[in-house]
Amino acid sequence: MALATLLLATPALADDKAACAEGIGMIKAEIARAPAEPALGKLKKALRVAEREQGEAEYDECLDAVGDAKRALPK
Repeated sequence: MALATLLLATPALADDKAACAEGIGMIKAEIARAPAEPALGKLKKALRVAEREQGEAEYDECLDAVGDAKRALPK
């Protein structure tokens, strides 16, 4: 049973890993655009957290940080 759960979770983990990497790229691109200070600070924090979580293979937490970065952007 545990093996079946692990095998079913593997594709989702790969998707989260790719989405994490894409999100980090998006955050870096937004920082390069030099947004206003309130957004810049939030983007830098989100990038720091996302990169740390990516290094720890905690892709769901990385995606949480990417979501925080997206919410910090002006609409």
